[in-house]
Amino acid sequence: MTGLLKKLAPFTYEAYCGAMTRLIRFNKPFDVLPQFTDRSTEGGPRKTLSDFIDCPGVYPAGRLDRDSEGLMLLTDNGRLQAWISDPRNKMAKTYWVQVEGTPDEAALQALRQGVELKDGLTNPAKARRIDEPAGLWARTPPIRVRKSVPDTWIELTITEGRNRQVRRMTAAVGHPTLRLIRFAIGAWTLDELAQAKWEDLEPPKVPGRPKPAQLPNRRAQARRAKEKAKDTEQKKTGGKARKPRRPS
Repeated sequence: MTGLLKKLAPFTYEAYCGAMTRLIRFNKPFDVLPQFTDRSTEGGPRKTLSDFIDCPGVYPAGRLDRDSEGLMLLTDNGRLQAWISDPRNKMAKTYWVQVEGTPDEAALQALRQGVELKDGLTNPAKARRIDEPAGLWARTPPIRVRKSVPDTWIELTITEGRNRQVRRMTAAVGHPTLRLIRFAIGAWTLDELAQAKWEDLEPPKVPGRPKPAQLPNRRAQARRAKEKAKDTEQKKTGGKARKPRRPS
């Protein structure tokens, strides 16, 4: 069918392909900048997304720190990019976190309830201890190991996107992060995607703006507010409306 379309209407076919939204997932390695260019003037050139992804026109939907690994989503559709990365949509993000020490139930419960950071209390999260993920690739360079201190893997799911939030959360409960891998963003995961590889995904339908009928009726809201204020005033005066004061 594709070959037939190209033969019969090549220009129409190319226009059709150009109009299609593209969404890809990428398993970012450690020490790779989450952008296509390195704007730094210090030191030598650092690895960027362009070292792994040859796909013009796509841009990251959200960031992943240079010293973190795992799932990144990229798209050429600005609306989809905003929908995925906008914190107001509270899209869940799941991380595999290797931490120093062994978090007890109290530490896990603190992560679940919310941790007080310098920029405020975090939203409730999901946190549990897990075994080392099966088939996990080796990190280059490997993490620092202290023979006297054990390390533990936990799975942490958050709905925010503060700067270095996961690392700050685990440190706040006494267990610094040694290795951080993002496993999932919403329904998209790393399943069966090797490190440093990328592939196309089926783009979702982005929710549109509310239709006029779905928008709040401002007049009705104002009327209800007025009635509520009147009821409150009557309760204060024992059911009798106050008489307006006469000018002195």
